[in-house]
Amino acid sequence: MLKILHNPRCQKSRQTLQIIEESGEMVTVVEYLKTVPSKEELQDIVNMLGIEPQDLIRKGEAIYKEEFKDKTLSGEEWIEAMVEHPKLIERPIVIKGNKAVLGRPPEKVKELLG
Repeated sequence: MLKILHNPRCQKSRQTLQIIEESGEMVTVVEYLKTVPSKEELQDIVNMLGIEPQDLIRKGEAIYKEEFKDKTLSGEEWIEAMVEHPKLIERPIVIKGNKAVLGRPPEKVKELLG
């Protein structure tokens, strides 16, 4: 069973979901702007991706530019910022068991399929 942190307004997210659906895999869709992941969930995701929390930040978002650009935050502070402002979370994120991939490009999700 796969889980996708999804934004239906995002083309890459829609493309990633389409690849999953075409594969026949079962998927749970979580619209993370409506159902915001907890600090613990985000920390788990960062660990599964093997990245630092700041590497999961969408630096093109207005909220980033207005409030966080040129700031040095700890990993925990970045996670708190993503919980408070979920638009900062890079998307889509696909999780299967204890593995996760960032669907950029969308074809990256194929690493979890099959």
